[in-house]
Amino acid sequence: MKIISLFLSFTLLLSATDTMEMVYLKNACNACHGMYGEGIGSNPRLQGIREDILLRRLKELQQGKTRLDYGSVMISFAKSLDENQTKQMAHYLSNLKTTVDEDRYDEEYDPNDDGGS
Repeated sequence: MKIISLFLSFTLLLSATDTMEMVYLKNACNACHGMYGEGIGSNPRLQGIREDILLRRLKELQQGKTRLDYGSVMISFAKSLDENQTKQMAHYLSNLKTTVDEDRYDEEYDPNDDGGS
């Protein structure tokens, strides 16, 4: 019986993670924060930030509090999450890992080239 209970808990955790990944992609969070929450340009990195910090930040956004002028776009995204989803999203983001080679740009860069793409 304990094995079945453990299996069901694990299955629910996996489906919650899949759901948060879908929410992350559906809301186009990856457009500003990167596919793995690594941050793009001036948009902050979310990956690996402590879960309690991310949860507090999401709750502040849900209350309409933002630290930057362009951060106001995040308020509507945060408000679209219910309480349970907010907790799940903080957990999901804190456990994101980059799965791409971070040095790929250095390897492709040729200082003698014009840099065009």
